[in-house]
Amino acid sequence: MKTVLFFCSLLMAGAAPAAHADKPQDYGWRIALTPQPGAGLNRMSLPTDVYLHARSSSLDDVRLFDSNGKPLPFAITAPPVQSRTQRDAIPVRIFPVLGKRAIFNGLDGVEIRTGTDGRLLSISPRSGTPGVTTPDLQALVLDMGWQDKDQRISALRFSLPGNTTNYNAQVLLEVSNDLKQWDAIATTTLNWLHNSDAQTLANDRVDFAPRSFRYARLSWQYGEPIAFAAIEAEHVSQTAIAAPRASIALRGTAGKRNGELLYATPIAIPADSISVEFDDSNTVLPVTLGVYDQRTDELPRHRLRLRQQVRTTQAAHFDPLLSTTFYRISVDGKERVSGQLSMPAVQTTQWVLRPQTDSAPALPEQAVLRLGWTPAQLIFLASGKPPYQLVFGKDGGSAAALPLSQVAPGFKPEELLALPAATPGQLVVLNGTAPVQKTPDGALLRLAALWAALLLGVAVLGFFAWRLLTQIRQEPRA
Repeated sequence: MKTVLFFCSLLMAGAAPAAHADKPQDYGWRIALTPQPGAGLNRMSLPTDVYLHARSSSLDDVRLFDSNGKPLPFAITAPPVQSRTQRDAIPVRIFPVLGKRAIFNGLDGVEIRTGTDGRLLSISPRSGTPGVTTPDLQALVLDMGWQDKDQRISALRFSLPGNTTNYNAQVLLEVSNDLKQWDAIATTTLNWLHNSDAQTLANDRVDFAPRSFRYARLSWQYGEPIAFAAIEAEHVSQTAIAAPRASIALRGTAGKRNGELLYATPIAIPADSISVEFDDSNTVLPVTLGVYDQRTDELPRHRLRLRQQVRTTQAAHFDPLLSTTFYRISVDGKERVSGQLSMPAVQTTQWVLRPQTDSAPALPEQAVLRLGWTPAQLIFLASGKPPYQLVFGKDGGSAAALPLSQVAPGFKPEELLALPAATPGQLVVLNGTAPVQKTPDGALLRLAALWAALLLGVAVLGFFAWRLLTQIRQEPRA
């Protein structure tokens, strides 16, 4: 029995494959990354070459190693939303409100004239109103002017009259869009202190949360009301900045039916814009774009409307995705061309371009299909020995990217945007020219060998158990 166990242990030990460490040499392509000195975290937009040579639609075959071959943690995320903030100081029009405080608590005792565009023309005491023979300044009404929809006002800045050097007062700021309903948004103390050295210490601003309004009313809670020489509004506008884009131009080949063109496409490209470019002017082509897809009863039609669609081309069923007209027309010496057409992100290994109808003009073979997409961001921890190696291009790879919370825990989007950018090097071919493997890779072969060894060991144990049981049964007879 001991002999049987010893034989089985030898068999299992010989059949068990040695653990195979993931190495850069196992991948087809490599790009060297140089991080910023002293930066623990780095970011980088994934190079176009990664999308062209990766063999996984979800970039599962992307790895990051240091110069010694040590794997490094990294995350692949969508690029952060960027915006540009612009601040402009714009003078506002000032209209004094005169009268007695008891009368002008609001604007009921005055006559307001506005233009058809809402522009404030004048504010004057209403005729026949008692007590206005000796009018005093009670408030200031400000016209901010017309504003864009993305503009907000975040502060007002005041300038004293030329004959005033020292001043102190507490003011209340109210805003309105119709001169009827008023909303109090800020109370502050304005003061200017002028010393003998001609130096002035001033608090000349009213700050508040950015908001949009057309009119403002300034009234005094204490201090002498004065007519300021000028008031400026600080306009704040934010403009979205588009993330960097990538594109690829593809040449077509003749398809399965007459007039059809096929475009081989890297599977990793999440194309969300598409266009067709022509060499010849005055070309108008109504076309249908789609893929050859495997269609089964379990595949619902609404799958075409998913945000991201991964397509295969194993079957001959044509799946139309969109129909449009591409053109290039010359008019008065100027050219008018159809631009990029936006669409939900689509990943496929082949695009199909065919005329919309049989009577439509034949597609020129020189027609170029251009795909556009937004590259993802690579966030990685700069540990180990640089330069680092970004490798990709391997069949059957399992996902190695970590969640962002495990690479940059606690970082806000604006902090990620401020991370230093790593510098990518040139694309280097490792074994990227090798054809795509159709057989299981080394890991699958080793797993199959292990299961075969286990089954063989069970069979051997069963054989020896049967022999031993046979001998036990024969011993009483002897």
